[in-house]
Formats: sequence, C-alpha cells, structure tokens
Amino acid sequence: MHQAGATVLTHLLQFELPDADHLTVPCRCGHTARFKELRTKTFLSVVGPVRLRRPYYLCSHCSKGQHPVDSELGLADRESSPGVRRMEAMVGSNAPFGRGCEPMKVLAGLEVTPKAIERTAEAIGADIAQRELQEIARAKQLVLPAISKQNIPKLYVLMDGTGVPVVAAETQGRIGKIAGQRAHTRECKLGSVFTQTTVDDEGWPIRDPDSTTYTGAIESAEEFGPRIYTEAWRRGWEWATLRIVIGDGALWIWNLADIHFPGAIQIVDLYHARQHLWAVAALLFPNDSTRQERWMITSQHLLDNGHIERLVKRLKKTDSTNPEIAQKLLLEADYFERNAHRMRYPDFRERGLFVGSGVVEAGCKTVIASRLKCSGMFWTVAGANAIIALRCCLLNGRFEDFWELARSA
Repeated sequence: MHQAGATVLTHLLQFELPDADHLTVPCRCGHTARFKELRTKTFLSVVGPVRLRRPYYLCSHCSKGQHPVDSELGLADRESSPGVRRMEAMVGSNAPFGRGCEPMKVLAGLEVTPKAIERTAEAIGADIAQRELQEIARAKQLVLPAISKQNIPKLYVLMDGTGVPVVAAETQGRIGKIAGQRAHTRECKLGSVFTQTTVDDEGWPIRDPDSTTYTGAIESAEEFGPRIYTEAWRRGWEWATLRIVIGDGALWIWNLADIHFPGAIQIVDLYHARQHLWAVAALLFPNDSTRQERWMITSQHLLDNGHIERLVKRLKKTDSTNPEIAQKLLLEADYFERNAHRMRYPDFRERGLFVGSGVVEAGCKTVIASRLKCSGMFWTVAGANAIIALRCCLLNGRFEDFWELARSA
C-alpha cells in the first residue's frame, strides 16, 4: 500500500512546463527570475520515497535559482516531507535519536538515520523555542494576548532547577561542584503551572486533571522570569482567585516570585524544609540514627506546625565545639528565619493548599531527566533548549497548534 501510494503521489507531483503567464517569478534580490527548466528531486514522504518534477527559475542578476513549488509543499532545502519531519520530531523528543530509527521503520515503514532525526527534532524544537521567545518579548512590553475571563479558584506556579550534562565548550570558566574541577552540567530552570478546584474528603488538595503545563530552558534566572510569567499569564493568572508560588529555598525562585508574581502566596516545599532539618541532625549526631530521629521528632513538630520562630531559636541555641558545624547551624537558622512567612503550613492546609513542590520535581524527571540525562549524553545548550522546548510543547498539548501555525506560515 505504501508503494502504491508513493507511485500515485509521484504521478501527481509531475509538474508541466509553465504557461506564458508563469515564465517569471519575483526574486528575493528584488529582480525577476526566469524559468530555465524542469528539475527532479527525490524526497521521503510518509508513504516512502517520492520523485518530484517541478519548474526551476534562475535570476540573471544575482545568479540564484529557486523552486517555488518546494516552498508550497514544505520541501524547500528539505529531504523529507512535513509529515515525516513531524514523525521525526515526535520520536526524537521521546528517546535518544538512535533509538528513533526502529519505530520509524516498524510503525511507518520509513528508513531514516539518527542524524536526520536529530536535525529535524532540534530544528523544530528551535522553531518552537523562537516562537516562545517572541511571546516572552511581547510580555516584556506588556503586549499580552487577551485571555477570556475564567473561573480559576487556585492557580499554582512552581519553579525548580536540574542539571543537564553538556559538552566541555559549554562549561568553560564555570566552577564544578568538586573543587579544582570544571563543571560538567548547566542548570535547566523548569516551571510548571497547574490549577486546583477541590479538596478530598479529608481536606487534602486535588490537582485538576490534565491541568499541568511546563516551560523551561537552560538560561539565567533573569531570563527565566519572563518565561514563567508568560506561561502563567497564558494559563489565566489574571483571573485566579488565589495565586500561589511554591519552590524550595533557592533565592532565585523567591526573587522571581517577588518581581513577577507580587501578592502571590509563597510556600516553601515542606519536604525540602524537612531535608534541611535532617541535614542538621546528621551534623549534630553523625553515625547515630537513634539520636538523629529523637532530635527530629521535636524539630519536625515545630516545622510542621508552623512554629518557625521557636525552631530558629532552637537552632541558634544548639552548641557545638566544632566551628564548622556551628557555622552551618547558623546558616540553617538563617534559612528558616528568612523563609518563616513561607512556612505557615497549618494556615496553608486550612485553606486547602498544596505545600509540596512534587509536581515540578516530577517534571524535572519526566520533562528533562528522562530525555536529556541518559547515560553518555552531552548536549550543546542550543540543542538541549530545542529538545526542552519540543518536549514542553508536546506535554502541554500544543504541538498540533504549533504544527498548524508552521504549515500556514
């Protein structure tokens, strides 16, 4: 059936000589290109290799030729049809490029190379990323699309960061986690937005089904701020009754929350805060799990019940003869004191709010790690950002919208 389809398509794509009214076409240089001859080209379509014969025009002024039909068919400077490139983008976004060849062969009967999948997936991802940057630029100028009024009881914005392995050239001058060694990763900042309407019978919040969207890139916090703001606006931030920002204790998250989401309820992820306490327990009682757990009972009780000031006092009063441990205790006390207003967990729970950032942490795994952090992978920043944009677009359910825009462009 594929062979028959390719034969029929080849027959349909045998263009005749242009008539007298179509012997010339405009050239990009501003002059006119004249018909020279019919030329053939073989490309890969969804039904297999197809041969195209179409008019070729040459400009005598700039000596550049063109095939207008190629642009109409989406084949300009391409060796495959839009349908094949769509498939390559899908498989390239979900698995290493080399693994994408087998699904293309088994499911579609198409022979493609890993390099072809890589080029296509990254090119389409780069196009998606460029359109996102255009939206972000409009948001910076406050030229935002009108969002129809919606009934959104609670809208959440979550932010987190995760390392992506990159080639050596992308980490020059960057200090690694181990002293004296260069960095091997670049941080991808990921944001997620979701809505909540109800709570369960016990008062625990329930995330609205299929309401989570993602946006992310390897970029600075200053660049990421407008990105996550644009996504929140698109999701109806303006119409939300309650607006909540959740993150860990990273300063860049709360700086962006203050700048781009003023007035939002800010919540430090409860489980991240507990990890800080466990780190303190390990410092105070190394290799003694019993004493660590005993110390944690009281400390976690203070944290979970929102008694942050009492917890800070406890940390500051804890004595240690080791200057290094004493300094770390002060740093942890400062962490809790600085975030006290973001740790009123009983109040948040009474209002039926989420107090954990599990959604974005899971996103770091499903959006980023499962595709970009496989064994042996090292990315350029541009390549990684293209795949991140492509994956977010697919997971957000917007790929078909992008594809329609790309076809009509």
